[in-house]
Amino acid sequence: MPLDPRTPVLVGAAAVQQREEDPHAAADAFALMVQALEGAAADAGSPALLESADAIRLPRGFWAYGDPGRALAERFGAKARTLVAEIGVLQTTLFGGAAADILAGRADVVLLVGAEAKFRSLRAQITGVEVQDTEIGGEAHEVLRPAAEIMSAQELEHGLGRPVSQYALIDNALRATDGLSLDAHRDEVAALWAGMAQVAAANPDAWNRSAPTADAIRSTDHGNRMLAFPYTKLHNSQWNVDQSAGLILCSLEKANALGIDPARFVFPLAVADNNHMVPLSERPDLHRSPGFAHAGRVACEHAAIAPTDVSARELYSCFPSAVRVQQRELGVDPALPVTVTGGMTFGGGPLNNFVLQALAKMVQALRLDPGSVGMVNAVSGLLTKQGVSLWASRPPERPFAHDDVSAATAAESPPVAVHRGVTGPGRIATSTVIYDGDRAISSAAIVDLASGGRAVVSTPDPEWAGRIESEETIGCPVNLTDGDLGAA
Repeated sequence: MPLDPRTPVLVGAAAVQQREEDPHAAADAFALMVQALEGAAADAGSPALLESADAIRLPRGFWAYGDPGRALAERFGAKARTLVAEIGVLQTTLFGGAAADILAGRADVVLLVGAEAKFRSLRAQITGVEVQDTEIGGEAHEVLRPAAEIMSAQELEHGLGRPVSQYALIDNALRATDGLSLDAHRDEVAALWAGMAQVAAANPDAWNRSAPTADAIRSTDHGNRMLAFPYTKLHNSQWNVDQSAGLILCSLEKANALGIDPARFVFPLAVADNNHMVPLSERPDLHRSPGFAHAGRVACEHAAIAPTDVSARELYSCFPSAVRVQQRELGVDPALPVTVTGGMTFGGGPLNNFVLQALAKMVQALRLDPGSVGMVNAVSGLLTKQGVSLWASRPPERPFAHDDVSAATAAESPPVAVHRGVTGPGRIATSTVIYDGDRAISSAAIVDLASGGRAVVSTPDPEWAGRIESEETIGCPVNLTDGDLGAA
């Protein structure tokens, strides 16, 4: 049966990496965007795609530009509507919206691009020089914003404002659920990350190709300091990078009219997003992410595939718990590879652009394996929002679908009340130790109260830090006094 001429197809993809020690010689984020989109058009074999763009969509980054999409359109001679997705919007939402617009006839060519030049900024700070960014004003025709806050006031009050501390809380809750000892858990997490480092070592586009061992990742030697137990610096997403990615989607009809080689085609099969937002301390199951289970199931149903049909994956990897939770929610065998890039520590984790980088690499992998299916996932916040996207180097069996599974996720995960200043008994639901430099500065815990609901607590008591790092505290009884954790 012939394909609908409106079928969306990804025809061009390119990733750009810059590692210039002299900040004056380094391109800014906008220049990297230009390079990425020009590279994507060259990858498609059709520079005409850029001037034909009907829409240009970007995820917001560290950059302070107003509407870089409009500046790109002017540069390429395109009459394109522009969209910026603010931080807190899933990058898979950009994929889904682009493909859905093409299928519905609202656009023929959509450019997706993102970039960061954080390494350039870091080098400027280190060398004490000033660098100028391209001046771009205005506001995009459309701006996507998250519907709620990512962290609660109580979490911020107890020093949980850094993502690493919240992801450590998730991983420690998962450890207790799995019944692992502290040492076995640290070994498992380090081994997972060492496997990702090996993938990065073979990826010429990866930021860090040094391939540290599991022992080196776990150890706090050689400057690999602890950030939040059990996470060291080498478990942390590396956002001090200069990286950009450009992607070009168009209708099948447009691709054929431009004479693009069908061997370049990668088809979006389905995207499913969960936009139900609940802060970590209010989630019923701290070790779970039901949105991923719903998104994975719905995406596979619409794509008419089984999860086992997926041959390559990029599970979002800001921290190990994100990957470990996805493996469980999506039913991914722990023996299967979870990345084609090397992940956000080693492949590079530009603030709000990694999923575009990942898709550019996934396109390469799928083209090398005709007929294969790949999964590229997104997370926003602290495992707050989840997105699953499926792609294939073969024509789809069903029309593309972009679904939202927020209602189903909300029905399964009603928030738990979190109380302040509690006096009374409870049990620790999860805990971590937060570091500043080489010094433990706070122990934080989420406590399930005997009276119902929860409390977020913290203490500078070094005895609590020593206990959390040497014995299982999750499930242990505690007595709170005016919200204070008390003696270890």
